[in-house]
This record gives sequence, structure tokens and C-alpha cells, in this order.
Amino acid sequence: MGFAERRGMVWRPIGCPRRANALVLLDDGMSYAAVARVLLLDDDPARAWRLLYEKDGIDGLASLGYEGSACRLDGEQQARLITWITAPLPRSTRAMGARIAAELGIDYQGRSGPVALLHRLGMERRKPGAISHQLAPEKQAAFIKAYDNRRNRLEADEAVLLGNTVSPTHTVRPVGCWAPKDVPGAVEQSSGRDRLNIHGAPDLETGRTVMKDVLTVDAASTILLLTAIEAMSPGKRLIHLFLDNARYHHAKLVREWLKPTGCRIKLHFIPAYYPHLNPIERLWGLMHRHIRHNTCHASFRDFSITMLNLSRCDVPKKWNAWRDAVTDNFRIIKPNKIPCSYLNRVTSS
Repeated sequence: MGFAERRGMVWRPIGCPRRANALVLLDDGMSYAAVARVLLLDDDPARAWRLLYEKDGIDGLASLGYEGSACRLDGEQQARLITWITAPLPRSTRAMGARIAAELGIDYQGRSGPVALLHRLGMERRKPGAISHQLAPEKQAAFIKAYDNRRNRLEADEAVLLGNTVSPTHTVRPVGCWAPKDVPGAVEQSSGRDRLNIHGAPDLETGRTVMKDVLTVDAASTILLLTAIEAMSPGKRLIHLFLDNARYHHAKLVREWLKPTGCRIKLHFIPAYYPHLNPIERLWGLMHRHIRHNTCHASFRDFSITMLNLSRCDVPKKWNAWRDAVTDNFRIIKPNKIPCSYLNRVTSS
């Protein structure tokens, strides 16, 4: 069967389209010289491609026969390099190349060699996440178990809310986006001196929120939040509110406010240094993405109104679409599962 008869059977691209074109023209009866004139080639490539197809078929024609050079580091040296890269997380290939030259005596000229080596070792360039340096899996597991037990045993007249504070500044957060490649990308920036303080709490079941715009986040704003939570849920006998360990949440004024027998709010505290165990942190992230990312608000008043409208009105309205992003499906973060230079320095000191 000639190449022209098998064209419909070829389902993957040929490495060089000119090879396929040459064989199709040859099968149509053109001479090697004519094919060479049409494709601007010599006679020899067309003859070689024909022989390659007759010998190895489509696979031979699709293969360009290019192979990368062998790695200059042996297996042990590659393992040592991976260990070193995982510990300090070097920011540049130049630093890695200098390390290889100093310790292994192999000098990579230029940047392409170290980059190819990194790819060969399964590395990629990315921005690391920030985690606490006091990770204790047992504390996380204990809190998650207690929280799940509380949620699973809720009575019909009980509710669970997650409280916290956020203080966004009147600034734009530039983030990656799609834009015309020939047009310089920039977003207008405001002064960033004004800050909005929000003391709030969402209900993960209904999406309803209490968001108080306060001048200062302190014990008084905490009591204001607690009062608003009780007013939002008049039919609830008991409201469980989970908070972080900020000093104002433990303030004497707050404890005095909770003392009366008729108080329907019970405070629970999330272990310190574990913000991932508070879903409201994810809600703050949604607010930043929808309001501050690549968006400039002309005045602080416009910025405040937009932020409060989203937290008070848009979140409950769009809760079915957003609830999966603000979930209490917690996970335990283990330090030995995350390569981090800061963790390595702390544990070794």
C-alpha cells in the first residue's frame, strides 16, 4: 500500500509536514527532481524519506531522529541535587549552576543547561505557599474531630458560625490576566492609605452573614458582632461561634458580656497558627478576588460600599455557587509533606 493510499489512516501528525508532502507527490507520479523543485529541496532528502517510509512505515517517517544529550550528572549526583533544591528552594538557575560547579565540578555554560536539567529532574518554577512554622498534626486532628462532632450533633435550634476580621486597604492587587501581547499591561493604583475594618461571621449552612464595619477591631467590635449574631438568629436556642485566638476575642469585656444566663452564644476557639481551619479565611479570599484583583475604585467610599455589599448581599444571594469555595472540609497539613526552606531552618535549629 502506497503512502497516498494510507493518508486517511494517519491519525497523528508527522514530525515534518514536508516529508508527507514529498511522499504524496511521489505517489502521484512526480519524479524526485520535480518534487525537489516544488518543495524547494534537493533530490537526496526526497529519496531518503521514501526509503525511510518503505523501511519503517509511518513511525519512521514521523520520527525526526533527534535525541537529547545524556545528563552530565550520574544518579547519585542527581539525588544530591534534588535534596539540595528541595531544602533552600533556590530562586535562580544561576545559583543552582554555581552550586553544581562548586560541589560537583561540572560547569554549565549559560542558562539553558540548568533549565533542561531541572526539567529532567521533574522540577518546575512556581511560587511557594506560606504556611505556619508551628504545624502540629495532632492539634489539627483534635480540632477537626471536635468540630465535626459538633456539626454532626447539632439540634434543629442550634447554629454554627465562623468569625474573624479582615482589614483590606484601598489598593489594587495586580494579578495575572489575559491581554493583547503587544499592549503594555497596567492597572491604575490608589494611594492605599485608607483601610476598611470588617468584623464578620458567615453561616455556612445558609450563607447569611453578619459583617460589621468598625473603626477599630477590639473587644467592643467583638461585642457588636455578637449582638448582631443573636439578632440575626432569633429562633436559635444556641449559637456556636468559632473564632481565632486574637486577644480581643478573649477580652474581659467579652467574657462579661457572655456571662448572663440568657446569652445564646457559646464561643469556641480555633488553635493558634492554623488559619486554614477557619473557612472565613476563604471567604476573605473570594472578596479580594472579586473586588481588588486588577480593579481600581476611584474613592475609598466606593471601595467600602462595594466590599460591604458583596459580603452582606452578594454572598447570601450567590451562596449556592460559592459555598464549595468556602467549605469546612478541613485537611491536616503535615510539615514533612511540604518542602519548605523555612521549615527546614526551624527544625534544624
